[in-house]
Amino acid sequence: MASTDAPQASVTSSAASGTSSGVRPRLLLLDGHSLAYRAFYALKEAAMSTATGQPTQAVYGFTSMLANVLRDEAPTHLGVAFDVSRKSFRTDRFPDYKANRSATPDEFKGQVELIVEVLEAMGIRTMRVEGFEADDVIATVSTQAAEEGFEVLILTGDRDSLQLVTPDVTVLYPMMGVSKLHRFTPAAVEEKYQLTPQQYPDFAALRGDPSDNLPGIPGVGEKTAAKWIREFGSFQELVERADEVKGKAGQNLRDHLESVKLNRELTELVRDVPLEVAPGDLARVAYDRPEVERVLDSLEFRNDNFRDRLWAVDPGAAVASAEEAVVVEDGFVLDTTVLETGEVAAWLAGHASGAARTGVAVEGSWGRGTGAVTGLAFAAGDGTAAYVDPTVLDEADDTALAAWLADPERPKAVHDAKGPMLALRAHGWDLDGVTSDTALGAYLVLPGQRSFALETLTQRFLHRELKVDEAADGQLALDMSGAEDDETAAKGEALMLAARAVVDLADALDERLESLGQLKLLRDMELPLMRVLCAMEGLGIAADREYLDRLETQFGAAVKQATEQAHTAVGREFNLGSPKQLQEILFGEFDLPKTKKIKTGYTTDADALTWLATQPGIPEPAQDLLAALLRHRDQTKLRTTVEGLVKTVTDDGRIHTTFHQTVAATGRLSSSDPNLQNIPIRTDEGRLIRRSFVVGEGYEGLMTADYSQIELRIMAHLSDDEALIAAFASGEDLHNTVASAVFAVPRDRVDAEMRRKIKAMSYGLAYGLSAFGLSQQLDITPDEARKLMANYFERFGGVRDYLRTVVEEARQTGYTETVFGRRRYLPDLTSDNRQRREMAERMALNAPIQGSAADIVKVAMLGVDKALRAGGFGSRILLQVHDELVLEVVPGERERVEALVREEMAGAYPLSAPLDVSVGFGATWEDAGH
Repeated sequence: MASTDAPQASVTSSAASGTSSGVRPRLLLLDGHSLAYRAFYALKEAAMSTATGQPTQAVYGFTSMLANVLRDEAPTHLGVAFDVSRKSFRTDRFPDYKANRSATPDEFKGQVELIVEVLEAMGIRTMRVEGFEADDVIATVSTQAAEEGFEVLILTGDRDSLQLVTPDVTVLYPMMGVSKLHRFTPAAVEEKYQLTPQQYPDFAALRGDPSDNLPGIPGVGEKTAAKWIREFGSFQELVERADEVKGKAGQNLRDHLESVKLNRELTELVRDVPLEVAPGDLARVAYDRPEVERVLDSLEFRNDNFRDRLWAVDPGAAVASAEEAVVVEDGFVLDTTVLETGEVAAWLAGHASGAARTGVAVEGSWGRGTGAVTGLAFAAGDGTAAYVDPTVLDEADDTALAAWLADPERPKAVHDAKGPMLALRAHGWDLDGVTSDTALGAYLVLPGQRSFALETLTQRFLHRELKVDEAADGQLALDMSGAEDDETAAKGEALMLAARAVVDLADALDERLESLGQLKLLRDMELPLMRVLCAMEGLGIAADREYLDRLETQFGAAVKQATEQAHTAVGREFNLGSPKQLQEILFGEFDLPKTKKIKTGYTTDADALTWLATQPGIPEPAQDLLAALLRHRDQTKLRTTVEGLVKTVTDDGRIHTTFHQTVAATGRLSSSDPNLQNIPIRTDEGRLIRRSFVVGEGYEGLMTADYSQIELRIMAHLSDDEALIAAFASGEDLHNTVASAVFAVPRDRVDAEMRRKIKAMSYGLAYGLSAFGLSQQLDITPDEARKLMANYFERFGGVRDYLRTVVEEARQTGYTETVFGRRRYLPDLTSDNRQRREMAERMALNAPIQGSAADIVKVAMLGVDKALRAGGFGSRILLQVHDELVLEVVPGERERVEALVREEMAGAYPLSAPLDVSVGFGATWEDAGH
């Protein structure tokens, strides 16, 4: 029975409608499986995959190629054919058909279904018919389309489709991966094979096809096969006159006549496959843009350029813009003004003094705790917009603008507001009254997305391009006649359009957040936290530059020493950073046990070297080499970390990291430039680096405060396990108490190994660790790990029940939630792909716990900051790293600040296993540890 996969959107169209308008319809047909395989192998080494482990290179390559061909060929109609399975009428006729093909690579599995998901979101029809191959479907549709007056293009990597070429049908054949296409017209086929397209299946039958397991004739290659067809005119004529073919080749032909006859039968494409779709049904339709965005987000395709290429070939883009981008009516023109000296106060009073939200866009630079403003734009609720050049303001303008920006009663919408806020502060202006940060709002709606560029969000939520169109054709037209010069006009146009997009986007996101129950998170947590982080970035933390220079020299010398030791062990110099040379030495010269197989040989990563160092029978020179290599990598990493810190010390002697609220899907903060979450603390040498962070001049010391075992306390709370809650309440060492219960021994009989195993398992459960993962971590067998987990769950059944329930609930709803209601969406929980599904299950176990911990730390930061400001303290928060806060304390405030910090952090959320806070104090970050 024929079946088709229809898109969610459709429009009525036919070839007749195309020809009646004088434009010949152009149909593009794609061989889905053929092109997916080509895309996969073209990008096989790209190692593209989602967080759940689903490879995506075939999807990315296929979609990228599709965008290119749509751009270049501009078809009016489009369809993609897929195979249903390897079984077809050809395998019924010849069971060994394609039997020689290797099994589908594991990395490719599941990607065709993802490609179909992308196509359906783009409104592209996909076609599959049981018992036939995609080639047959394409042959049928192309034949019908040509008869109806279409121009047909077939994009395929299967040369059998060359038999379909006619003056109306062209085959586009990928020559280099999927990036270069060769156009096979009738003339091009004849030029390459000296045969007509109609003769191609005759030629293919004689030649045979190893890829389809169709045997050829011994001793007969392509040249001979083509010569015979040209000489006899057709395959049938050749068969009837086979006795006329001379020599050994002729005898081989006669010996294999039955085989080549079968080849010819199987090579012929079927042109009358029963279909439920006609060429006119394949008219291109507008994308379902929200669905396309959702699919691309789930695939974790972050490249904005990739998305731009897709939007550029959306046939519904102009329609969507005309219908949705115009705010008041078709042809709406944004009333714009370039404010001159003395005009700022009046414009703000006339257009932005009410309760309506105003969009604010800032042009300038920011980073390392400071910035500069070169332009400002405002988009008011009455449809007006204004541009301000800060260099032309007089004192009255500056005062009026400063007062408006800092007024909490004037609601404002800003995109990614922390950077603009830093720039404004550097200019002497504060920014308050921000009721929407559109980057933060989009992050709460789409926590798995990585890019929150304004252009992308405008396309996704407003369905319009962030660009100026003078004719107002589907965009906002800006009247810039008041600008003094073209440069000012260009800057003003872009910035005012951005401001307008921000205020419209804020409204759209607020509506979405309200429906998801996330608006409170934005207003009560993320927006206030953004202001705190902005202040922290501006403050930075003092650094001992001389000490860092000494550390850099020390680690550099250690790298050099490790290099010399490695050279001595081998007996010659070599490049320690060359995997190829290391493979030759380790597995060739020293003949060490093989590690994991990779494309270039065997892996020489740090885990592999560590494993090799533990293997028995390793000769002493090899042991020395492995030790030197591991030392070299460790010291190189430390030196690189210190070099990065040295470069980021600013003129004020402090390091100003940048905090990010929109990176981790769980809600955790991250930092960059430099990444202070990456400062090593588990080794003595790593902790030396933390000594470079010191108390600033005029302050008494640094205070650190963090939560003790917060993940396990949250797990106890969420699971409501009485035994685990009681273990916390006992006040005894948690891991000793749990180990005593699991191993059924008195607490004083719990040894270090028991405690180590229980600690690893307790934290492992909170992070979704499997029995196999636990066995690797503890270096025990999987059976031992399973038994340990079973014993644990026997004593702590509430934890077991919770871990089961949280996954099943997430599978039903599609998301997990923290104790504050923050969501993490996990669509792969229902995936047919086992690897993706199991990874999503581990995320479902981890997200509520880690996400709740992140939210609790955020609430604690807000509480500490508010209490410090309300109490008139001079002490301040400098850093937040994981679950730790770092404060700089002025003389005389230490005891009161410690009491305040303990109270605010412990009271951030009422857990059944109450939060416990550890506090330390010292002259350096390391000294303040605890």
